[in-house]
This record gives sequence, structure tokens and C-alpha cells, in this order.
Amino acid sequence: MRKLISTGSPFEKQAGYSRAVVQGDWCFVSGTTGYDYASMTMPEGAEAQARNIFATISKALEEAGFSLADVVRANYIVTDAAWSAEVFKVTGEHFGAIRPAATMIVADLIRPEMKVEIEVTALRQSKGG
Repeated sequence: MRKLISTGSPFEKQAGYSRAVVQGDWCFVSGTTGYDYASMTMPEGAEAQARNIFATISKALEEAGFSLADVVRANYIVTDAAWSAEVFKVTGEHFGAIRPAATMIVADLIRPEMKVEIEVTALRQSKGG
């Protein structure tokens, strides 16, 4: 059974995507930027953006019946390699013990205020581990 998760962001409707899609034991979370979707504001710094991203991703995973502990794959996109230390500080806080497979890419994002985008894939953990 397929379940769609939305943050209510206007981007989701405009671009035709879901924040997350649950298919069986898998949850695929779309690339998420640092907007605070309640106020549609974006903090300036990469670290603050990464913190907002993890709040959004955590909320989507929770709504889908998953948690950060279920994340098995993460992709980090930064607009400048100089932001990597700020982003790694936040990813380390959230994924330190979980340690998903991960990739960091340096690339442009669609709006100039966006410095970081993160997407994750989660697999529901069996009760036996």
C-alpha cells in the first residue's frame, strides 16, 4: 500500500511531489531544504538550514510511522563545499549512532537562499533487529 506524506509546502503542489512516500517497509523522503514551512522563512546559515531540514524530515518520518533510526541512506547536497563542516555537525548529531550510507554532493540548488538539501531513505527495522 502506498501512502503519501505532505508538509503542506506550496512547492509540493506546484512541482507535483510528496515530502515522503511510504511503500511497504520503505519510506522515501524527498530532497528537503531549510525552510520553516510554518512561516515559509529560510535561515541564512547552512547549520540552521540543516537543523530545519532535520526537523522537517523527522516529522515526515514520524507521520509515516518511521524514525531517524530507520534511515539507511542519506544524500546531502550543499551549494559550496565550505558549508560541509556546518552540515556535518548537524548530521553527526542526528546520525552519529545510526550511520546510514551517505553521499555529499556540491551543486547548485533552485533558489539562491538554499545552501543545503538532504534526502533520506528509510527501511522499517524488523523487531528482531
